[in-house]
Amino acid sequence: MTLDPADWSAFRQQAHRMLDDMLDYLEHLRQRPTWQPLPVTKGSFFRQASPQEPQELSQVHQEFMDYILPYTIGNPHPGFMGWVHGGGTPVGMLAEMLAGGLNVNAGGRHQAPIQLERQLLSWIRHWFEFPPQASGLFVTGTSMANLIGVWIAQRARLGPTLRQQGLAAQAQRPLIAYASAGAHGCIAQALDLSGLGTQALHLIPMNDQYQMDTDALRARVQADRAAGLEPFLVVGTAGSVDVGAVDDLADLASFCRAQELWFHVDGAYGALGCLSPQLAPYLAGIQQADSIAFDFHKWGQVPYDAGFILVREDTLQRQTFATPAAYLRRDTRGAAAGSPWPCDYGPDLSRGFRALKTWFTLKVYGTRALGEMMANTCTLAQQLGALISAHPRLELLAPITLNIVCFRFRCPDPNTVNAQLLMELHESGLALPSSTTLQGQFALRAAIVNHRTTLQDLETLVAAVLHFGMLLAPEPN
Repeated sequence: MTLDPADWSAFRQQAHRMLDDMLDYLEHLRQRPTWQPLPVTKGSFFRQASPQEPQELSQVHQEFMDYILPYTIGNPHPGFMGWVHGGGTPVGMLAEMLAGGLNVNAGGRHQAPIQLERQLLSWIRHWFEFPPQASGLFVTGTSMANLIGVWIAQRARLGPTLRQQGLAAQAQRPLIAYASAGAHGCIAQALDLSGLGTQALHLIPMNDQYQMDTDALRARVQADRAAGLEPFLVVGTAGSVDVGAVDDLADLASFCRAQELWFHVDGAYGALGCLSPQLAPYLAGIQQADSIAFDFHKWGQVPYDAGFILVREDTLQRQTFATPAAYLRRDTRGAAAGSPWPCDYGPDLSRGFRALKTWFTLKVYGTRALGEMMANTCTLAQQLGALISAHPRLELLAPITLNIVCFRFRCPDPNTVNAQLLMELHESGLALPSSTTLQGQFALRAAIVNHRTTLQDLETLVAAVLHFGMLLAPEPN
């Protein structure tokens, strides 16, 4: 596995070809289909047995070019508007290569990558106006960050013996959490994985703006307490998965403070809107949260994966996760210095160097440009809404708050026709929205997250929807 000196020259040449191919791919994305299925004729490649003998790097790279690169989900493409996936950047790609070369285990010990992660934490504290004692951690994504938030909220409510005695010995009354009916499914999953069960999550109805109905929340908390239950956590949403709605975070923060409830914000993509002066007002109140979960790999355009959990109180997060062990001895000098370590703040001991690609992205592009990019995706969403409203065969199905647009083609049997229309769109390669269901209605869902997307791409989407819609249902209602 170690190259001989004579082999380095050939290896460098092949490495240059591999890098050039990826840069060519990113430069010419518009000439490619947004998405295309893997042909049946190529499926056998993925059923090959594991190789026993070595192969040339050039051969393996060519297989990557033939069988993998053309058949991804396509989120770097400007026509991708399916799920809330970031588009990535060439800078982030290069930083990921550097991190791979370093092969750092960022779980701890005395090393510069840990200092860099702490620097990023200080920046993030500043963005959200959190106090100096706030802690944070890079994780795989917001699903994990939300789970960590639930674990910390449990620890805050039940006390230090929770980790030794478990939930059954600690909970005098069943713990109950609350979230909007439009909250991401990973919130229910977090309650499941935390040991409380999905029935411990009480979903609160939404208002006509798809926000949590805070009056309904107040009534439900009061009723649950009267029934002998123990409310402990409220999860606010900043950028809902279906329509991009933002709960009234200021009202939720005030309520949680008065009721002594942990206030967690699932800001998977919306939280980073704090970097934009135009979008920050939507997030008013997020500064008062006890914890915030979000991703850099969505609106932040950092390559996957780069999630983050921010917690107001460092001590509480460490008490939730730190585990003493002889082989994790902490010293005041040498390589085992620098305590506390990132592994004291979450469940992972082995961790990749996610902070590097995030740091490169922030340093090279700057937070001002990133904020402007986020605001631009919201402007594009409004422009798409205008294109939809201007055509009699198209219909908006939800208010446009941030950068998600839900709409459909008007026709008889719209649920069936629009579901078929979506498949035609995907297989055409012209554009890739996703779908959701709003009040029983099938909706085409365009999530404009990619920094490469322009008005031209939205016009292509609308034209394609009208084209396939007319073929499937020529007559309007």
